[in-house]
Amino acid sequence: MRVKKQKRHRRAVRFYTACFGFRDPFKILCDGTFVHHLIVNRITPADTALANILGATVKLFTTRCVLAELKSLGASYRESLNAANNLFTARCDHENRKSAVDCITEVIGENNSEHFFVATQDADLRRNLQKIPGVPLIYALRNALFLEQPSPFQRQFAESAEEERLHMTDLEYNMLRHRKKRRLSDDQEGDSSDAPEEEVDDFSQVQTVKRNRSDVKDKVRFKRKKAKGPNPLSVKKKKKSSDTNVSSLGKESKNVEGTVRSRKKRKRSRNKTVVEGNVEC
Repeated sequence: MRVKKQKRHRRAVRFYTACFGFRDPFKILCDGTFVHHLIVNRITPADTALANILGATVKLFTTRCVLAELKSLGASYRESLNAANNLFTARCDHENRKSAVDCITEVIGENNSEHFFVATQDADLRRNLQKIPGVPLIYALRNALFLEQPSPFQRQFAESAEEERLHMTDLEYNMLRHRKKRRLSDDQEGDSSDAPEEEVDDFSQVQTVKRNRSDVKDKVRFKRKKAKGPNPLSVKKKKKSSDTNVSSLGKESKNVEGTVRSRKKRKRSRNKTVVEGNVEC
């Protein structure tokens, strides 16, 4: 049963979001009977319980007329009054207190422009709100919360609105007809003019130059992708000529130093032979 209930609720929420533009966080307008039922049956916290039904975050609202009605009911509704004071207050321009039913119907209006979910235990109020398009209704039975399915009137209204979107209105039809006439007249003028595009007056040339120099662009210009160079990591580094010259010079210097050292060694060996000869004598 829980799975079927969740599927029904998801289907109803999807209907209201797709056809009437409801978006999360959903706004729920609560009356005094619904708040009192939550307190009596200990359905707390109320925002998490309602969020589990709708599958999204919620914000709970009430009106000043509902608060005044709860206050007038006496000490038995004091706990409900304290809980209702913690909710957000929806705007109702009533200087004198009205009943909760009249206040909520005026806040909802003809098309529920504020996209409120209405949570109430009043069956008559729910029956009246079913005749207004785009008003989801929530009620409670003991410890369970329920979202009513869209009424036949609401479904029929959504289908008619979708058909109107598919068809063209009179204003759109007239605009399209005038546009076609303009295109035909422009094509006829272009065919009648035999002068080539290159032969243009000086005045027109000046105008085109001014237009091109201005900062305003007539058309959107898209950037073309230019050919990029190869990946530097995949290319072998070229051997620089300076490195080769330096290496050759280093080799020559080494050779020169080697010859000098060898000459010095040879001189030392000659001196040693001369000294040895003198000693023998």
